[in-house]
Amino acid sequence: MPRFAIEARPERSVWAPVQVAFLAVLLTIIGGSVLFLFYGVSPLRGLKAVFVEPLMTTYGIGEVLLKMAPLLVIAQGLAIAFRAQVWNIGAEGQLILGAIAASLLAIWFDGTSSPFLLPAMILAGMLAGMAWAGIAAFLRTHFNANEILVTFMLSSVALQLLYFLVTGPLRDPSGFNFPQSISFDSSAMFQILIPGTRANSSLFIGLFVTVVAILFVQRSLAGYKLSVGGVAPGAALYAGFSSKRAIWLALLISGGAAGLAGVGEIAGPLGMLQRNVSPGYGYAGIIVAVLGGLHPVGILFASALIALVYVGGDFALLSVGVPNAVTGIFQGMLLTFYLACAFLLTSRIRRVRPEAMAAGAPAE
Repeated sequence: MPRFAIEARPERSVWAPVQVAFLAVLLTIIGGSVLFLFYGVSPLRGLKAVFVEPLMTTYGIGEVLLKMAPLLVIAQGLAIAFRAQVWNIGAEGQLILGAIAASLLAIWFDGTSSPFLLPAMILAGMLAGMAWAGIAAFLRTHFNANEILVTFMLSSVALQLLYFLVTGPLRDPSGFNFPQSISFDSSAMFQILIPGTRANSSLFIGLFVTVVAILFVQRSLAGYKLSVGGVAPGAALYAGFSSKRAIWLALLISGGAAGLAGVGEIAGPLGMLQRNVSPGYGYAGIIVAVLGGLHPVGILFASALIALVYVGGDFALLSVGVPNAVTGIFQGMLLTFYLACAFLLTSRIRRVRPEAMAAGAPAE
């Protein structure tokens, strides 16, 4: 009976990452069509609601840009960590800590109208995200704790801390007992980019982070060390690259990026600290990073696509009546199909006869 073996393809096209992304999107569209049929909705009508209708109005475009900003920032940070084989799964918690730290400044200096308030909030949010990720880095480097579990569990701790603050010390005394802080002063808010929409200037931070990520990954020695350490840990150790330093650097960068995204939320569309500070951007950022092939430019396009899916899910809810859970299903299909296509384009399955295996002959 023949057996099968998995082996890496000897040659890979430079266009392989683009092909993988294209096939993943195509398969997601096909899978989405089946999903809409299940709900009794015309596939063309449903796909139009998700992928086309948000781009037909100024408000829809503004919403896409609004959701693209935090996804872009988070994914760029996570991609740097993933390239170093450091798996930060807790960007959601780091986002929350960044939002909390920035909110403390906005509340403390409420009414001052200082031009330095928003920059200070940005710095505080980044430092808070880095500190929260630093806990995982410390436990990994000193006790060999798995950073996947630690960062994931810290997200739950951050969420409970947020609940405590908005229902206790930071709750607005004039807010009719709602779990939220006071509304922030205009000096603590990002400026609106497109009149009539909620898109704000935090998008420029995402674009700036993208440029920095390109320079860091392709032009800096630190980025080279992280990449080498992730691809060939033995070679990095032989070259004198510190694995502990790489873990710290990867987690601090990704944590700071997530904290920065938290500032964009409370100083952007929310204008206050509240329980629902994030609709899951920290976890969606993982999908964006993977879908973008861990490349800064690919992540730029992937963040726009996932943001479109977020907004398209809301449009589909209103126009064709499908549940809002369609957004999560589409994201899951994108990630699943991307991983499957990436595997098939970088590896191949070959049949091996039992007698060939016994004789040590190569696969067919």
